Parts: sequence; C-alpha cells; structure tokens
Amino acid sequence: SCSVPSLSVTMPKNAYSKKPANETTSVCAKGSHLRVHFKNTRETAMAVKGMSLRKAQKYLADVVEHKNCIPFRRFTGGVGRNTHSKMHKKTVGQGRYPVKSIEIIQNLLKNAEANAEQKQLNIDDLVIVHAQVNQAPKMRRRTYRAHGRINPFMANPCHIEFILSEKATGVKKPAAAATEEVKALVD
Repeated sequence: SCSVPSLSVTMPKNAYSKKPANETTSVCAKGSHLRVHFKNTRETAMAVKGMSLRKAQKYLADVVEHKNCIPFRRFTGGVGRNTHSKMHKKTVGQGRYPVKSIEIIQNLLKNAEANAEQKQLNIDDLVIVHAQVNQAPKMRRRTYRAHGRINPFMANPCHIEFILSEKATGVKKPAAAATEEVKALVD
C-alpha cells in the first residue's frame, strides 16, 4: 500500500493586493466577478482615487446627473469627447457617464462607510488611498453570423477593491520665536 503524505496548503481567500498602512484607521471594500465593463470601471475607480469619501460620493452623483463626467485616460479608443472633460487635468477631452460602473462603485463605497462605522472611525476624514480594478474571467456567449458561422460574444467582468484610511491630522509647526525660546531654555 502506498501512503501519500497529506499536505495542508491554504490559499488566501479574499486577499487584498495591498495592505493598509495602519489597520486600525483603515477600512476595505471589495467586489469579485462583478458583471460590469472592466474598462469603464477602471477609469471610474481612478477618477475617485485620492478623493475623500464624501467628495467621491458627491462626484459620482454628479456624473449620474450629467453635471460632470468620468475622464478616460488609458482606454480611449472610440471614446467620444465632451465638454465636461475639460474640467479634468491630463485628458484630451474624452469622457463618459458610465452609470452601471458608478452604481457598483457607489455600493462599494457605501459598504466601506458601513465598515468604518463598525470600526467607529470618523467618516468625514476617510480618503480613498487605494483603488484597483482587475479583469475577471470572461463570460462566454455566442452570436450567429451569416453563412452559418458563429462568433464569440463575451462579457468583460471585473474585480474591484478599495482601501480607505483616515487622513492624518498634521501638527502645526511652532512659530520661530517659540523655537528660539525653547532653545534658550535647553541651553
């Protein structure tokens, strides 16, 4: 009889690609295999990265109402130009209003907000420090063409993750006169 040693290999489930700098003042939100266009979602996530939570929520609401747009910087093939994209830097005037991507990202930000409430963090101080969108496995369908041919008809879903952290409150630098007094006391 042949005995095979049992190996216990644990795969990381629901692991984030990046660890927050400070676990106690950070919250995470993640969605996997979301059926929403990868390219639109990537540009939407990059548009809100670096914003505060409240500012990002207001910005996304404005895009849904067509008061602002999501600037497209990387995936620009076939993207039309619009007036709202002039408000954004480093763009050649291309932008869209990807409602479905915005809805998914708003739900993830809402989830992160609930996580922050659970951790008793100050929600007004939360900033999106990490936003990442990865391609998920394509969903395959088929479309029927002329002369009996069949072509693929693919969906491009994605994985999305956000990390939000409380912004550090800075300590004001003392005035020059105060530092001279401290130095005099030390000497």
